[in-house]
Amino acid sequence: MPTLLDTTLAALALLFGGDTELWQVVGVSFSVSCLALGLVLVPALLLGFALAYLPIPARWLWLSCINTLQSVPTVVIGLLLYMLLSRAGPFGDWKMLFTQQAMVVGQMLIAFPVIATMAHAAFIQSDRRAWETALTLGLSWPKALLGLMRECRFGLLAAVIGAFSRIVTEVGCSMMVGGNILHFTRNIPTAIALETQKGAFAQGVALGIVLLSLALLLNLLLTACRGHSYLKN
Repeated sequence: MPTLLDTTLAALALLFGGDTELWQVVGVSFSVSCLALGLVLVPALLLGFALAYLPIPARWLWLSCINTLQSVPTVVIGLLLYMLLSRAGPFGDWKMLFTQQAMVVGQMLIAFPVIATMAHAAFIQSDRRAWETALTLGLSWPKALLGLMRECRFGLLAAVIGAFSRIVTEVGCSMMVGGNILHFTRNIPTAIALETQKGAFAQGVALGIVLLSLALLLNLLLTACRGHSYLKN
């Protein structure tokens, strides 16, 4: 069995050697996750704002449902989607099972409650007078909302980063509705699980390095956006 050093060196060789299969897996993972995040971003932010600022009936019930959805295991979401998209399911005629489209839908369901919950927390902590002043000055709702989002941009950015981190690393849903098909639906987490089972630790470590590098990059981005005052605290 190769040592940890040998495995790491082999993983780095795969990364920087331009291994086609490895980078194709990375491409599938990032394209699916970015598309899913982009599709739910605006609706989730609007829901977070509505729950924080608008007089919605049974607000506590909405918040409880969103918090519950946020804690649902990804494999359970995958199971529900599998039942809906399989041939015996109500949407079997769509033939979406084991496709990237099914993975996108699954990751949308995972990302939406994360963004909505964290956006709600960010809007709640913002100064309500900024919103009221903007409306008093005659600004339209979209412009006033954009101004408010600017005030709590760090919390909203953290929500986006948190949601993306959750969907790009999830295994259960992607495995069940994507099928882990090579060159088609195999993404980073499912590939790591498969390669580890096969004993191909170099490929698994290489993909793990990609995820760790992404996590570091996103955290550096968030810290840089917060500025020097955050670092001094």
